[in-house]
Amino acid sequence: MFNFSEQINRKGSYCTQWDYVEDRFGEADLLPFTISDMDFAAPPAVIEALNSRINHPVFGYSRWNHSDFKNAVTHWFKSRFDAEFNDEHLVYGPSVIYIVSQLIREWSQPNQGVIIHTPAYDAFDKMILGLGRTIVANKLQATDSGYQINWEQFEVQLADPNNSILLLCSPHNPTGRVWTPTELTRMASLCQKHNVAVISDEIHMDVSFKPHTPWQGFNAGERWALVSSASKSFNIPALNGAYAFIAEESTRDNYLFNLKQVDGLSSPSILGVIGLMSAYQKGAPWLDELKAYLYENHHYVQQTLAAQLPSIGYQIPDATYLAWIDLSSLSIDMDKLNQCLIKKHKVAIMQGSTYGEVGKCFVRLNLGCPREKVEKGLMALISAVKELTE
Repeated sequence: MFNFSEQINRKGSYCTQWDYVEDRFGEADLLPFTISDMDFAAPPAVIEALNSRINHPVFGYSRWNHSDFKNAVTHWFKSRFDAEFNDEHLVYGPSVIYIVSQLIREWSQPNQGVIIHTPAYDAFDKMILGLGRTIVANKLQATDSGYQINWEQFEVQLADPNNSILLLCSPHNPTGRVWTPTELTRMASLCQKHNVAVISDEIHMDVSFKPHTPWQGFNAGERWALVSSASKSFNIPALNGAYAFIAEESTRDNYLFNLKQVDGLSSPSILGVIGLMSAYQKGAPWLDELKAYLYENHHYVQQTLAAQLPSIGYQIPDATYLAWIDLSSLSIDMDKLNQCLIKKHKVAIMQGSTYGEVGKCFVRLNLGCPREKVEKGLMALISAVKELTE
């Protein structure tokens, strides 16, 4: 029904991934598989809703705190995850990172520790350090059954009174791990035991190939927040806008005070609000087909790598359109690989070291694009690897 194989020219649209690839990779004319947005058109229902609003010629200040916005979000969680949320706990923010940063300010003091599972989304590192807090890395353990938490180390870190927050990425970026209800319940119990607040970033929740369980506190107190957005799922990040469920009333009030009185950001982009509402109200059929297409992209990568570079053993992740590819078995110089991809093959692929020391032997390949582009990127990667190892 929806054509995800359509090639859309994004150049000249002020697109970060295509128009500004030189900023990170040093050359302009590269085929990019980099930041996590997709090359697909937004859902027709979203485009129709935006066009309808654009036809109204006045773009004045707007609001998010109304039943249409709140019902769209809570109904989405109920219909997709069978999760009931209190709409009084719902707040708006201009981005997920903005909301998370405000909550870190609220629930910690300078120099205190924020626990994250590594490898980690690189914006977490920048944000935590920028806020004057300390990164406390809980290194995920790679196993034949997927990435696992080092629970012994995790509890030691939680027990340290200087560590005040768990910043959970659920599903996890870049590994694509979906946490089970048992794991989430165990995290909640340990965090309550050691008086650690939980911020759960769930921006990748909708592109899950296994059942995703939203964070709802798990009967472990009110010092938690679930933060998300429609931006990743429906490829509308440029519209701006995110939201959070903040359980604790005093924290919620402080957040809203800062949003409006301090930062002057309580009036949202009307197109962002409409984009989210239309996506959550009418975008489910598009999303379901998208997930199937993305899974097949992962399957293609798995089959091709098994045939061409069998020692890699690539496994399809639980979630996300990001292929986290372990090249450690090849003992390859990752800097030389990166330069070969850029200089010879004219392809930009994110180096795993972007996500911390534990990712240094990995690459993260964005599969949120038509299969033809995936094929070009993967063939370039395979060719570059073979050139450096044979």
